Amino acid sequence: MQCFSGQILRAGVGCALHPDVCAVSMGTDNGETLPESIPSAPGTLPHFIEEPDDAYIIKSNPIALRCKARPAMQIFFKCNGEWVHQNEHVSEESLDESSGLKVREVFINVTRQQVEDFHGPEDYWCQCVAWSHLGTSKSRKASVRIAYLRKNFEQDPQGREVPIEGMIVLHCRPPEGVPAAEVEWLKNEEPIDSEQDENIDTRADHNLIIRQARLSDSGNYTCMAANIVAKRRSLSATVVVYVNGGWSSWTEWSACNVRCGRGWQKRSRTCTNPAPLNGGAFCEGMSVQKITCTSLCPVDGSWEVWSEWSVCSPECEHLRIRECTAPPPRNGGKFCEGLSQESENCTDGLCILDKKPLHEIKPQSIENASDIALYSGLGAAVVAVAVLVIGVTLYRRSQSDYGVDVIDSSALTGGFQTFNFKTVRQGNPLLLNSSMQPDLTVSRTYSGPICLQDPLDKELMTESSLFNPLSDIKVKVQSSFMVSLGVSERAEYHGKNHSGTFPHGNNRSFSTMHPRNKTPYIQNLSSLPTRTELRTTGVFGHLGGRLVMPNTGVSLLIPHGAIPEENSWEIYMSINQGEPSLQSDGSEVLLSPEVTCGPPDMTVTTPFALTIPHCADVSSEHWNIHLKKRTQQGKWEEVMSVEDESTSCYCLLDPFACHVLLDSFGTYALTGEPITDCAVKQLKVAVFGCMSCNSLDYNLRVYCVDNTPWAFQEVVSDERHQGGQLLEEPKLLHFKGNTFSLQISVLDIPPFLWRIKPFTACQEVPFSRVWCSNQQPLHCAFSLERYTPTTTQLSCKICIRQLKGHEQILQVQTSILESERETITFFAQEDSTFPAQTGPKAFKIPYSIRQRICATFDTPNAKGKDWQMLAQKNSINRNLSYFATQSSPSAVILNLWEARHQHDGDLDSLACALEEIGRTHTKLSNITESQLDEADFNYSRQNGL
Repeated sequence: MQCFSGQILRAGVGCALHPDVCAVSMGTDNGETLPESIPSAPGTLPHFIEEPDDAYIIKSNPIALRCKARPAMQIFFKCNGEWVHQNEHVSEESLDESSGLKVREVFINVTRQQVEDFHGPEDYWCQCVAWSHLGTSKSRKASVRIAYLRKNFEQDPQGREVPIEGMIVLHCRPPEGVPAAEVEWLKNEEPIDSEQDENIDTRADHNLIIRQARLSDSGNYTCMAANIVAKRRSLSATVVVYVNGGWSSWTEWSACNVRCGRGWQKRSRTCTNPAPLNGGAFCEGMSVQKITCTSLCPVDGSWEVWSEWSVCSPECEHLRIRECTAPPPRNGGKFCEGLSQESENCTDGLCILDKKPLHEIKPQSIENASDIALYSGLGAAVVAVAVLVIGVTLYRRSQSDYGVDVIDSSALTGGFQTFNFKTVRQGNPLLLNSSMQPDLTVSRTYSGPICLQDPLDKELMTESSLFNPLSDIKVKVQSSFMVSLGVSERAEYHGKNHSGTFPHGNNRSFSTMHPRNKTPYIQNLSSLPTRTELRTTGVFGHLGGRLVMPNTGVSLLIPHGAIPEENSWEIYMSINQGEPSLQSDGSEVLLSPEVTCGPPDMTVTTPFALTIPHCADVSSEHWNIHLKKRTQQGKWEEVMSVEDESTSCYCLLDPFACHVLLDSFGTYALTGEPITDCAVKQLKVAVFGCMSCNSLDYNLRVYCVDNTPWAFQEVVSDERHQGGQLLEEPKLLHFKGNTFSLQISVLDIPPFLWRIKPFTACQEVPFSRVWCSNQQPLHCAFSLERYTPTTTQLSCKICIRQLKGHEQILQVQTSILESERETITFFAQEDSTFPAQTGPKAFKIPYSIRQRICATFDTPNAKGKDWQMLAQKNSINRNLSYFATQSSPSAVILNLWEARHQHDGDLDSLACALEEIGRTHTKLSNITESQLDEADFNYSRQNGL
């Protein structure tokens, strides 16, 4: 059958459901036909005024779909391609007053069951179809879905701790739902309006973004998801905006705590710029700095003895004076009390009246006699002065002759003389004491001016019999003012010396040959004793202790509990004073003394700490530094590189010392392999002086030694032996591994008072001798001569510089008279006067505080606030795996701290670390600064610091 616009309704469906729409029944039960005419405008298709909207079924409530069209004879719904039965339609009809057209509105209900029963590729949908006499019109498809919202969020926001002005991003993925849930953010249960705060953005995938965190942004944030079915709340996320602490400016240095002598000054700063907030990090570094200070002690003046009385004045008086110079007042000391001059009558009251002196009324004969006596005295004085001048001239000429014969012959070399004598055979007639047995086990070098004032001396040194008959004596002239005599086992060794080299090593001791007394000098060459071993010992038990080798920088810390209870061991420590047994390989150099600790068969349950000084300017970019150990066979093996990760030992490299944690005793040393030419060895340069056997000469000896306390102590020992005086505080010279040599020169010698022989004011040391000195001092000597014996003050400069490198100037300002010299201390800080310290007094940290620290930090913490934090706060950031293998990592860290801060004098660094960590550890809150200060005071008092 044909419907409007030629469309055919399905038989048994369209016509059966809507019989009034069909024109012919075509054999169906309902044969109703559509009306032949309708009251609507001809030629008009239906127009939908209202189309069905998408709808959601909430719970079990049906929804109504509405449709309205004009002009329309009938309107029916079609759902999922099937017509909805007429009985399910609710239809209303009205007339549009403006156009006179019929308006029809139809409703249907869709239930939850209908939607659930539908199983198709699409959502459940319904569509309106409206008829007019010209045809049909179809509305849009409206989908019908069951609304829901699941309970659990796909992603809850997570709490964050961010620094101030950092970015905060909180992620939120709402639960699955239909329709999709809308997200809203709450802060402390109050909605966040991103429209009013430009710093907050909530538009990106439901995430909350705070571009620059402010302190006010701290709080609890909640993600709210809601749709037409329900609302869901996420878990709350706590956001903490913290502020890291910053140091304030340093205060001014306090006054020296002692009025006289060596004390300390300190300055402080506070972590208030800004103060840490909301768990922000405490300031890194020390809150208190201390430096040593020396307050010059006041010296009160004292009077010299009175001078002789002056001649009698015309007023019949004579005077005498005295000066306040024995000593003069210094550093605020009191001036001498009393008069500086006295006068008294010199005629015993014989002056005549009218204040005329007695000599004015003497007879003429008396005046003539006085004049004769005066002129006779003046003549005798002139003759005496002339004789004295002639005598001094002859004496100087005799000295000059010797210099031409022996010394000046090598003046053009610019170096100094070195006479190397192999030990002569017994019975040699040239020796004045040939029956003496020489010591063939020791080699010595005697450097210094040799006085040969007797003619026999000159004959001994210049006769060819001294040099030619003996094949085992080698002579090498290297300079014009210094002679070195050495005893060696091998004559051929001297042929290997290079011009310009310097005597070095353990073979040095200065001696003077006195005129007309040769025998003691020859004895000194062969019978000087070898050096005693530098060694210290102590007996230690379960309480542990500390073994210190004074003024060497070497120490050994035996921790508490390292030795089992009821056991005790005699532990020793020594430094090799002979030639180093560690032979350098390739470019490797020795940076420390060879330190032995023992007994070797002793075992410890906790690693002990060995502190070894070194002379490297520490930089991982320029040095590769190794710890080596000598085996029982005498070979050296590498234990580890200080930059390596190891669980067998630990090396902590400080600027001037290396602290090593070990579990076995033996002989250890540090070596360094320079990686670049910028690798630097630190040298200590010092100048000593002493009078020569010639009363007009003065000797300056300049030392360049590796910057370790032990190496400098060797120099000090030698100088004390020969009466040398330190003339200036030693200074550090940075010597680069760039192959350039070292120059030492004397500058600004006062003219007309002092002189130095030509071409000898500058000396040069080859690079290899300095770089590979192996802890053995190098020195260079200069001989200055006064023009007159009345010159007692010496002022000059010693310049030590590396070509294309660092330079140091030593200012010499001294009196050559021993009674007028000021003593300069050899060591600025003396080590403890107790080499062996046992029990609690050997440790700075009291045992009770130590136990509480270990109990707090040995337990692992998920946030890292355990022993790893203790290590970090004490600047131990490398090779932490070593501590993880220990039964008590915190105890080992504290042992390392004890070794590292042996000379600090206070517990400020530990107090600063505990002050910061204590904010999050209540177990440490009762460890106050006053307790640590008291412990520091007790340690200093017990150890004489």
